[in-house]
Amino acid sequence: MTMDLTQYQQPEIIQAALSQRRIAVVGMSANHLRASYFVGFYLQRHGYQVIPVNPRESEILGQVCYPSVTEIHEPPDVINVFRDPAAVPGIAEEAVAVGAKYLWLQFGVISETGAAIAEAGGVQVIMDRCIKVEHARYRGRMHWLGFNTEQISAQRA
Repeated sequence: MTMDLTQYQQPEIIQAALSQRRIAVVGMSANHLRASYFVGFYLQRHGYQVIPVNPRESEILGQVCYPSVTEIHEPPDVINVFRDPAAVPGIAEEAVAVGAKYLWLQFGVISETGAAIAEAGGVQVIMDRCIKVEHARYRGRMHWLGFNTEQISAQRA
């Protein structure tokens, strides 16, 4: 039986998370070919303060890289996760500890336990969605082209 993810993919919650400005990217890579690097680059380019979190790096995208969420000096609003689902419960505990508003789990990062921990601590959860794709859908060029604006329809007049 697969987990029903629709409760973690609500447009209102996604858009509210996108309105936040401080985003920690957990599992961010310094490798330019990795999705986590590109997503961080994209977010930074679109005016977000990106905070890399990776214990193996000291700096990514010109920003200090922290070993864990709890070591970030000023708490992030959104914790965006590019890690194995087994790591999510611990990251969810850190999100609660620092007072993050949202825990955003990227495509394929699905953790029922992590979601339960975050929600119990007052953190809203977005799961199995890419923050870059959702930004493009609601705030970027896809939005400018009419996606999710109810201006483009496949129905004939």
